[in-house]
Amino acid sequence: MDALNAVSNFISNVLPILRDLLAGLLNNFLPGWLTEIVMSIVSISVFLAFATIVVMSLTLVERRVIAFMQNRLGPNRVGPQGVLQPVADVIKLFAKEDIIPANADPWVYRLATTVMVIPALLIYAVIPWSQNMVIANLSIGILYFVAISSVSVVGLLMAGWGSNNKFALLGAMRAAAQVISYEIPLVFSIIGVAMLAGSLSTVDIVNAQRVLWFIVLQPVAFFVFFTAATAELNRTPFDLMEAESEIVAGYHVEYSGVRFALFFLAEYLNGFAVAALATTMFFGGWLSPVETIGNWFGWNLPPLLPPYAWFFLKTYLLFFILYWLRGTLPRVRIDQLMGLAWKVLLPLALANLALTSIGLYLYRVITT
Repeated sequence: MDALNAVSNFISNVLPILRDLLAGLLNNFLPGWLTEIVMSIVSISVFLAFATIVVMSLTLVERRVIAFMQNRLGPNRVGPQGVLQPVADVIKLFAKEDIIPANADPWVYRLATTVMVIPALLIYAVIPWSQNMVIANLSIGILYFVAISSVSVVGLLMAGWGSNNKFALLGAMRAAAQVISYEIPLVFSIIGVAMLAGSLSTVDIVNAQRVLWFIVLQPVAFFVFFTAATAELNRTPFDLMEAESEIVAGYHVEYSGVRFALFFLAEYLNGFAVAALATTMFFGGWLSPVETIGNWFGWNLPPLLPPYAWFFLKTYLLFFILYWLRGTLPRVRIDQLMGLAWKVLLPLALANLALTSIGLYLYRVITT
Protein backbone atom coordinates (compact mmCIF):
# COMPACT_ATOMS: atom_id res chain seq x y z
CA MET A 1 0.00 0.00 0.00
CA ASP A 2 2.78 2.44 0.85
CA ALA A 3 4.46 1.79 -2.50
CA LEU A 4 1.19 2.33 -4.40
CA ASN A 5 0.51 5.54 -2.49
CA ALA A 6 4.02 6.75 -3.28
CA VAL A 7 3.48 6.05 -6.99
CA SER A 8 0.10 7.78 -6.85
CA ASN A 9 1.59 10.87 -5.22
CA PHE A 10 4.39 10.92 -7.81
CA ILE A 11 1.92 10.77 -10.70
CA SER A 12 -0.42 13.40 -9.30
CA ASN A 13 2.16 15.83 -7.87
CA VAL A 14 5.66 15.36 -9.30
CA LEU A 15 4.88 14.76 -12.99
CA PRO A 16 2.95 18.06 -13.47
CA ILE A 17 5.84 19.90 -11.80
CA LEU A 18 8.37 18.27 -14.14
CA ARG A 19 6.19 19.11 -17.14
CA ASP A 20 5.88 22.77 -16.12
CA LEU A 21 9.62 22.94 -15.39
CA LEU A 22 10.49 21.59 -18.84
CA ALA A 23 8.04 23.98 -20.50
CA GLY A 24 9.56 26.90 -18.57
CA LEU A 25 13.08 25.96 -19.64
CA LEU A 26 12.05 25.67 -23.28
CA ASN A 27 10.32 29.06 -23.18
CA ASN A 28 13.68 30.65 -22.32
CA PHE A 29 15.20 29.47 -25.61
CA LEU A 30 12.31 28.88 -28.02
CA PRO A 31 9.22 30.82 -29.13
CA GLY A 32 5.88 29.80 -27.62
CA TRP A 33 4.57 27.95 -30.67
CA LEU A 34 7.76 25.87 -30.97
CA THR A 35 7.66 25.09 -27.23
CA GLU A 36 4.15 23.69 -27.65
CA ILE A 37 5.32 21.48 -30.53
CA VAL A 38 8.28 20.18 -28.51
CA MET A 39 6.06 19.50 -25.47
CA SER A 40 3.60 17.64 -27.71
CA ILE A 41 6.43 15.50 -29.10
CA VAL A 42 7.65 14.76 -25.56
CA SER A 43 4.12 13.81 -24.45
CA ILE A 44 3.66 11.52 -27.45
CA SER A 45 7.05 9.91 -26.82
CA VAL A 46 6.16 9.25 -23.18
CA PHE A 47 2.85 7.73 -24.22
CA LEU A 48 4.55 5.54 -26.84
CA ALA A 49 7.01 4.35 -24.19
CA PHE A 50 4.11 3.54 -21.86
CA ALA A 51 2.27 1.69 -24.64
CA THR A 52 5.38 -0.30 -25.51
CA ILE A 53 5.87 -1.32 -21.87
CA VAL A 54 2.23 -2.40 -21.63
CA VAL A 55 2.52 -4.52 -24.79
CA MET A 56 5.77 -6.09 -23.58
CA SER A 57 4.15 -7.02 -20.27
CA LEU A 58 1.11 -8.48 -22.05
CA THR A 59 3.24 -10.67 -24.31
CA LEU A 60 5.31 -11.97 -21.40
CA VAL A 61 2.28 -12.74 -19.26
CA GLU A 62 0.51 -14.40 -22.18
CA ARG A 63 3.43 -16.70 -22.93
CA ARG A 64 3.88 -17.66 -19.30
CA VAL A 65 0.15 -18.17 -18.64
CA ILE A 66 -0.43 -20.32 -21.73
CA ALA A 67 2.74 -22.29 -20.96
CA PHE A 68 1.33 -22.99 -17.49
CA MET A 69 -2.03 -24.05 -18.97
CA GLN A 70 -0.31 -26.41 -21.41
CA ASN A 71 2.22 -27.74 -18.87
CA ARG A 72 5.20 -26.02 -20.52
CA LEU A 73 7.89 -23.74 -19.12
CA GLY A 74 7.58 -20.71 -21.35
CA PRO A 75 10.29 -18.01 -21.55
CA ASN A 76 12.56 -18.35 -18.50
CA ARG A 77 16.12 -17.74 -19.69
CA VAL A 78 16.52 -14.01 -20.42
CA GLY A 79 16.54 -12.19 -17.10
CA PRO A 80 15.06 -13.36 -13.78
CA GLN A 81 12.22 -15.76 -14.57
CA GLY A 82 12.37 -14.61 -18.19
CA VAL A 83 11.13 -11.07 -17.49
CA LEU A 84 13.58 -9.58 -20.01
CA GLN A 85 12.41 -11.84 -22.84
CA PRO A 86 10.19 -9.08 -24.34
CA VAL A 87 13.22 -6.76 -24.40
CA ALA A 88 15.19 -9.41 -26.29
CA ASP A 89 12.30 -9.85 -28.72
CA VAL A 90 12.19 -6.10 -29.42
CA ILE A 91 15.94 -5.99 -30.04
CA LYS A 92 15.66 -8.98 -32.36
CA LEU A 93 12.83 -7.41 -34.38
CA PHE A 94 14.68 -4.09 -34.72
CA ALA A 95 17.82 -5.92 -35.85
CA LYS A 96 16.05 -7.86 -38.59
CA GLU A 97 16.28 -6.72 -42.20
CA ASP A 98 13.34 -4.71 -43.54
CA ILE A 99 12.40 -6.50 -46.77
CA ILE A 100 9.95 -5.07 -49.30
CA PRO A 101 8.78 -7.50 -52.02
CA ALA A 102 9.91 -6.54 -55.52
CA ASN A 103 6.35 -6.49 -56.94
CA ALA A 104 4.68 -4.87 -53.94
CA ASP A 105 3.00 -1.47 -54.13
CA PRO A 106 5.62 0.46 -52.11
CA TRP A 107 3.41 3.31 -50.88
CA VAL A 108 0.48 1.13 -49.84
CA TYR A 109 2.86 -1.43 -48.34
CA ARG A 110 4.60 1.18 -46.18
CA LEU A 111 1.51 3.15 -45.15
CA ALA A 112 -0.36 0.04 -43.94
CA THR A 113 1.60 -0.08 -40.69
CA THR A 114 0.90 3.61 -40.03
CA VAL A 115 -2.82 3.15 -40.64
CA MET A 116 -2.79 0.25 -38.16
CA VAL A 117 -0.79 1.87 -35.35
CA ILE A 118 -2.16 5.43 -35.26
CA PRO A 119 -5.84 4.45 -34.64
CA ALA A 120 -4.66 1.98 -31.97
CA LEU A 121 -3.00 4.90 -30.17
CA LEU A 122 -5.83 7.39 -30.72
CA ILE A 123 -8.27 5.06 -28.97
CA TYR A 124 -6.58 5.73 -25.63
CA ALA A 125 -7.63 9.39 -25.72
CA VAL A 126 -11.04 8.56 -24.22
CA ILE A 127 -10.08 5.78 -21.78
CA PRO A 128 -10.54 7.06 -18.20
CA TRP A 129 -7.83 5.62 -15.94
CA SER A 130 -9.39 7.56 -13.04
CA GLN A 131 -11.71 10.52 -12.54
CA ASN A 132 -9.11 13.07 -13.68
CA MET A 133 -6.78 10.81 -15.70
CA VAL A 134 -8.33 10.95 -19.15
CA ILE A 135 -6.80 12.69 -22.15
CA ALA A 136 -10.12 13.85 -23.62
CA ASN A 137 -13.46 13.50 -21.83
CA LEU A 138 -15.54 13.63 -25.00
CA SER A 139 -19.33 13.69 -24.81
CA ILE A 140 -19.28 11.05 -27.57
CA GLY A 141 -16.41 9.01 -26.13
CA ILE A 142 -17.90 5.57 -26.87
CA LEU A 143 -18.86 6.61 -30.41
CA TYR A 144 -15.32 7.93 -30.91
CA PHE A 145 -13.90 4.59 -29.72
CA VAL A 146 -16.02 2.59 -32.16
CA ALA A 147 -15.29 4.93 -35.08
CA ILE A 148 -11.52 5.01 -34.57
CA SER A 149 -11.19 1.27 -33.93
CA SER A 150 -13.01 0.56 -37.20
CA VAL A 151 -10.25 2.28 -39.19
CA SER A 152 -7.92 -0.67 -38.55
CA VAL A 153 -9.68 -2.73 -41.22
CA VAL A 154 -8.37 -0.25 -43.81
CA GLY A 155 -4.83 -0.99 -42.66
CA LEU A 156 -5.44 -4.73 -42.97
CA LEU A 157 -6.71 -4.34 -46.52
CA MET A 158 -3.78 -2.09 -47.42
CA ALA A 159 -1.32 -4.66 -46.06
CA GLY A 160 -2.92 -7.50 -47.99
CA TRP A 161 -3.25 -5.55 -51.25
CA GLY A 162 0.10 -3.77 -51.06
CA SER A 163 2.02 -7.00 -50.48
CA ASN A 164 0.98 -8.40 -53.88
CA ASN A 165 0.66 -11.84 -52.30
CA LYS A 166 -2.44 -14.00 -52.76
CA PHE A 167 -2.21 -15.40 -49.24
CA ALA A 168 -1.89 -11.92 -47.75
CA LEU A 169 -4.83 -10.72 -49.85
CA LEU A 170 -6.95 -13.69 -48.74
CA GLY A 171 -6.17 -12.90 -45.11
CA ALA A 172 -7.05 -9.24 -45.67
CA MET A 173 -10.39 -10.10 -47.30
CA ARG A 174 -11.22 -12.41 -44.42
CA ALA A 175 -10.32 -9.57 -42.07
CA ALA A 176 -12.67 -7.14 -43.80
CA ALA A 177 -15.59 -9.56 -43.68
CA GLN A 178 -14.86 -10.51 -40.09
CA VAL A 179 -14.40 -7.02 -38.67
CA ILE A 180 -17.41 -5.53 -40.47
CA SER A 181 -19.66 -8.42 -39.43
CA TYR A 182 -18.72 -8.30 -35.75
CA GLU A 183 -18.78 -4.51 -35.59
CA ILE A 184 -22.59 -4.55 -35.83
CA PRO A 185 -23.41 -6.67 -32.73
CA LEU A 186 -20.62 -4.88 -30.84
CA VAL A 187 -22.23 -1.48 -31.43
CA PHE A 188 -25.68 -2.76 -30.45
CA SER A 189 -24.25 -4.18 -27.22
CA ILE A 190 -22.86 -0.74 -26.32
CA ILE A 191 -26.20 1.04 -26.83
CA GLY A 192 -27.75 -0.62 -23.78
CA VAL A 193 -24.94 0.69 -21.55
CA ALA A 194 -25.30 4.19 -23.02
CA MET A 195 -29.05 4.08 -22.33
CA LEU A 196 -28.50 3.15 -18.68
CA ALA A 197 -25.85 5.83 -18.17
CA GLY A 198 -27.70 8.45 -20.21
CA SER A 199 -24.44 9.48 -21.83
CA LEU A 200 -21.80 8.42 -24.34
CA SER A 201 -18.97 9.87 -22.24
CA THR A 202 -16.71 7.20 -20.76
CA VAL A 203 -16.32 9.22 -17.54
CA ASP A 204 -20.10 9.59 -17.16
CA ILE A 205 -20.57 5.85 -17.73
CA VAL A 206 -18.18 5.04 -14.88
CA ASN A 207 -19.80 7.59 -12.56
CA ALA A 208 -23.20 6.02 -13.31
CA GLN A 209 -21.90 2.75 -11.80
CA ARG A 210 -21.04 4.10 -8.35
CA VAL A 211 -23.84 2.09 -6.77
CA LEU A 212 -24.18 -0.87 -9.17
CA TRP A 213 -21.86 -2.05 -11.94
CA PHE A 214 -23.53 -2.51 -15.30
CA ILE A 215 -22.32 -6.11 -15.56
CA VAL A 216 -25.21 -6.93 -13.19
CA LEU A 217 -27.77 -5.25 -15.45
CA GLN A 218 -26.16 -6.05 -18.82
CA PRO A 219 -24.59 -9.54 -18.69
CA VAL A 220 -25.86 -10.37 -22.19
CA ALA A 221 -24.41 -7.12 -23.54
CA PHE A 222 -21.05 -7.95 -21.97
CA PHE A 223 -21.07 -11.43 -23.53
CA VAL A 224 -21.89 -10.00 -26.96
CA PHE A 225 -19.37 -7.17 -26.63
CA PHE A 226 -16.49 -9.35 -25.45
CA THR A 227 -17.15 -12.08 -28.02
CA ALA A 228 -17.43 -9.60 -30.88
CA ALA A 229 -14.37 -7.71 -29.70
CA THR A 230 -12.37 -10.95 -29.51
CA ALA A 231 -13.29 -11.66 -33.13
CA GLU A 232 -12.37 -8.12 -34.20
CA LEU A 233 -9.03 -8.43 -32.42
CA ASN A 234 -8.22 -11.55 -34.42
CA ARG A 235 -7.75 -13.54 -31.22
CA THR A 236 -8.23 -17.29 -30.88
CA PRO A 237 -10.63 -18.93 -31.64
CA PHE A 238 -11.44 -16.27 -34.26
CA ASP A 239 -7.97 -15.83 -35.79
CA LEU A 240 -9.08 -16.81 -39.29
CA MET A 241 -7.21 -13.95 -40.96
CA GLU A 242 -3.94 -15.34 -39.56
CA ALA A 243 -4.69 -19.05 -39.95
CA GLU A 244 -1.11 -20.34 -40.28
CA SER A 245 -2.20 -23.76 -41.52
CA GLU A 246 -4.27 -22.21 -44.35
CA ILE A 247 -2.89 -18.82 -45.44
CA VAL A 248 0.63 -18.64 -43.96
CA ALA A 249 0.07 -15.92 -41.33
CA GLY A 250 -2.35 -13.89 -43.43
CA TYR A 251 -2.23 -10.20 -44.25
CA HIS A 252 1.24 -9.47 -42.80
CA VAL A 253 3.03 -12.49 -44.24
CA GLU A 254 5.34 -10.26 -46.32
CA TYR A 255 6.29 -7.95 -43.43
CA SER A 256 9.48 -8.33 -41.43
CA GLY A 257 11.50 -6.55 -38.78
CA VAL A 258 10.18 -3.25 -37.50
CA ARG A 259 7.10 -3.27 -39.73
CA PHE A 260 5.99 -6.64 -38.38
CA ALA A 261 6.67 -5.34 -34.85
CA LEU A 262 4.31 -2.41 -35.55
CA PHE A 263 1.51 -4.80 -36.58
CA PHE A 264 2.19 -6.76 -33.40
CA LEU A 265 2.12 -3.54 -31.35
CA ALA A 266 -1.19 -2.43 -32.88
CA GLU A 267 -2.82 -5.81 -32.22
CA TYR A 268 -1.95 -5.79 -28.52
CA LEU A 269 -2.76 -2.09 -28.10
CA ASN A 270 -6.21 -2.74 -29.54
CA GLY A 271 -6.62 -5.76 -27.27
CA PHE A 272 -5.70 -3.80 -24.14
CA ALA A 273 -7.98 -0.94 -25.22
CA VAL A 274 -10.93 -3.33 -25.63
CA ALA A 275 -10.31 -4.77 -22.17
CA ALA A 276 -10.08 -1.20 -20.81
CA LEU A 277 -13.37 -0.25 -22.49
CA ALA A 278 -15.07 -3.38 -21.11
CA THR A 279 -13.80 -2.37 -17.65
CA THR A 280 -15.19 1.12 -18.20
CA MET A 281 -18.62 0.03 -19.41
CA PHE A 282 -19.35 -3.06 -17.32
CA PHE A 283 -17.03 -3.26 -14.30
CA GLY A 284 -17.07 0.23 -12.84
CA GLY A 285 -13.87 1.54 -14.39
CA TRP A 286 -11.63 2.99 -11.69
CA LEU A 287 -14.24 2.38 -8.94
CA SER A 288 -13.22 0.03 -6.15
CA PRO A 289 -15.60 -2.92 -5.54
CA VAL A 290 -15.36 -2.16 -1.82
CA GLU A 291 -16.34 1.45 -2.49
CA THR A 292 -19.24 0.36 -4.71
CA ILE A 293 -20.58 -2.04 -2.09
CA GLY A 294 -20.33 0.74 0.47
CA ASN A 295 -22.29 3.09 -1.78
CA TRP A 296 -25.00 0.43 -2.20
CA PHE A 297 -25.52 0.23 1.57
CA GLY A 298 -24.88 3.91 2.21
CA TRP A 299 -21.50 3.36 3.85
CA ASN A 300 -18.35 5.38 3.25
CA LEU A 301 -15.72 2.68 2.72
CA PRO A 302 -12.13 3.41 1.62
CA PRO A 303 -11.14 2.24 -1.91
CA LEU A 304 -8.01 0.43 -0.51
CA LEU A 305 -6.07 1.03 -3.77
CA PRO A 306 -5.61 4.15 -5.95
CA PRO A 307 -8.30 4.44 -8.67
CA TYR A 308 -5.92 3.81 -11.56
CA ALA A 309 -4.61 0.69 -9.78
CA TRP A 310 -8.15 -0.75 -9.71
CA PHE A 311 -8.57 0.12 -13.37
CA PHE A 312 -5.37 -1.65 -14.39
CA LEU A 313 -6.16 -4.65 -12.21
CA LYS A 314 -9.60 -5.13 -13.80
CA THR A 315 -8.22 -4.59 -17.30
CA TYR A 316 -5.46 -7.16 -16.89
CA LEU A 317 -7.96 -9.65 -15.43
CA LEU A 318 -10.20 -9.21 -18.48
CA PHE A 319 -7.21 -9.61 -20.78
CA PHE A 320 -6.48 -12.86 -18.92
CA ILE A 321 -9.74 -14.20 -20.37
CA LEU A 322 -8.22 -13.76 -23.84
CA TYR A 323 -5.23 -15.82 -22.71
CA TRP A 324 -7.57 -18.46 -21.36
CA LEU A 325 -9.48 -18.67 -24.63
CA ARG A 326 -6.30 -18.94 -26.66
CA GLY A 327 -4.95 -21.75 -24.52
CA THR A 328 -8.24 -23.66 -24.49
CA LEU A 329 -10.28 -23.36 -27.68
CA PRO A 330 -9.49 -24.52 -31.23
CA ARG A 331 -9.90 -22.27 -34.26
CA VAL A 332 -13.41 -22.16 -35.74
CA ARG A 333 -14.23 -22.53 -39.43
CA ILE A 334 -15.03 -19.49 -41.55
CA ASP A 335 -18.72 -20.45 -41.87
CA GLN A 336 -18.97 -20.89 -38.11
CA LEU A 337 -17.27 -17.54 -37.61
CA MET A 338 -19.72 -15.62 -39.82
CA GLY A 339 -22.72 -17.59 -38.57
CA LEU A 340 -21.94 -16.71 -34.95
CA ALA A 341 -21.99 -12.99 -35.77
CA TRP A 342 -25.22 -12.91 -37.77
CA LYS A 343 -27.22 -15.79 -36.28
CA VAL A 344 -26.27 -15.59 -32.59
CA LEU A 345 -24.65 -12.35 -31.47
CA LEU A 346 -26.77 -9.93 -33.50
CA PRO A 347 -30.13 -11.41 -32.33
CA LEU A 348 -28.84 -11.48 -28.75
CA ALA A 349 -27.76 -7.84 -28.96
CA LEU A 350 -31.12 -6.76 -30.41
CA ALA A 351 -33.04 -8.73 -27.77
CA ASN A 352 -30.93 -7.19 -25.01
CA LEU A 353 -31.53 -3.73 -26.46
CA ALA A 354 -35.30 -4.33 -26.51
CA LEU A 355 -35.34 -5.64 -22.93
CA THR A 356 -33.23 -2.70 -21.75
CA SER A 357 -35.65 -0.25 -23.39
CA ILE A 358 -38.65 -1.93 -21.79
CA GLY A 359 -36.92 -2.04 -18.41
CA LEU A 360 -36.03 1.64 -18.51
CA TYR A 361 -39.57 2.57 -19.54
CA LEU A 362 -41.10 0.56 -16.69
CA TYR A 363 -38.58 2.00 -14.21
CA ARG A 364 -39.50 5.56 -15.20
CA VAL A 365 -43.22 4.81 -15.04
CA ILE A 366 -42.88 3.30 -11.57
CA THR A 367 -40.61 6.01 -10.19
CA THR A 368 -42.74 8.85 -11.53
